[in-house]
Amino acid sequence: MAKQIIWTLSAQLDRKEIFLYWNKKNKSNLYSLKLNKLFIEATELLASHPLTGRSTNIQNVRVKIIRDFLMVYSFADTDIQILAIFDTRQNPDIFEDIVLSAL
Repeated sequence: MAKQIIWTLSAQLDRKEIFLYWNKKNKSNLYSLKLNKLFIEATELLASHPLTGRSTNIQNVRVKIIRDFLMVYSFADTDIQILAIFDTRQNPDIFEDIVLSAL
């Protein structure tokens, strides 16, 4: 049975900032539309197979790799919460802080 996907406010803001950045950089929203499609496909896969992502040091928190992005999520019996989306081209030292602040 597929689990319900819940985007936290933090993850929604991450996604919005990523799209705004690429829209401005490319002067087009085509890349953002492609990224959004990848994010949706990933969440659909996670809804049916929540253990697909890599485990982390935090219980029930996993990471799904989507090109240059890490989708951080937690899962329970009935739902999956998307906690954050991290661009791996950012400073890796801030990744753990982002994950912990999203919890």
